[in-house]
Amino acid sequence: MILKGKRGIIFGALDEKSIAWKVAEKAHAEGATFVLTNAPIALRLGSIAKLAQSTNSQIVPADVTKNEDIENLITQSVEILGGKIDFVLHSVGMSMNIRKGKAYTDLDYENMHKTLDISAISFHRVMQECMKQDAINEWGSVVALSYIAAQRVFPDYNEMGDTKAFLESIARSFGYHYGKAKKVRVNTISQSPTITTAGSGVKGFEGFYEYAEKMSPLGNASSEDCANYCITLFSDYTRMVTMQNLFHDGGFSFTGVSYEVVNGAH
Repeated sequence: MILKGKRGIIFGALDEKSIAWKVAEKAHAEGATFVLTNAPIALRLGSIAKLAQSTNSQIVPADVTKNEDIENLITQSVEILGGKIDFVLHSVGMSMNIRKGKAYTDLDYENMHKTLDISAISFHRVMQECMKQDAINEWGSVVALSYIAAQRVFPDYNEMGDTKAFLESIARSFGYHYGKAKKVRVNTISQSPTITTAGSGVKGFEGFYEYAEKMSPLGNASSEDCANYCITLFSDYTRMVTMQNLFHDGGFSFTGVSYEVVNGAH
């Protein structure tokens, strides 16, 4: 019960494959109460009502690209939960160009703007509104999910690599300001490729999932493992960790080459 008495907001639970879904289940098991949120269209497509029921949570729809939706979400969450919040999970990402099959060297810039707005600027928008409303308790924790394509090239990950780099930069910059102002900590988790509805939509996903599995000494980290890591970052045990991009990938990020990959190449 390391989150007993803590309140939060969890973005992005779509279905049982979602990391956010697993985080919600673990947070509930550890004693937290929280509000679930997703875009109105995602609420229609997914099965989040089932999750809300099993975790005794309420759902507040919010389009992360609209300031008024975020303002309403934060205000309502504090009301529903009966006080300021202690943690936020930002598990939001979508590439309009990937969806439309556009190559990285032939991007539609309107789509790129939308991708950046949904997947990175929304992180800043949420924290800015939380700060404006003074909605997060001191020593609160804000976590966003990232991927190593922020540092390395994965050709078919397309503009999402640039977007994740932007996301991680926002975590550092806002983490400084939020830390100084309210002792709120802000981090990103750079997760292994994970079999989720969003992840599986990337071209060549199976190939780099298998490659990462062969490269990582511990293998790929599952969504359940990622949820456990999120819980530790929401807890008081990590209260001095902030402005970090934390690799949660079975060692992939620091492995130059593995026997499995070398032997597989012959």
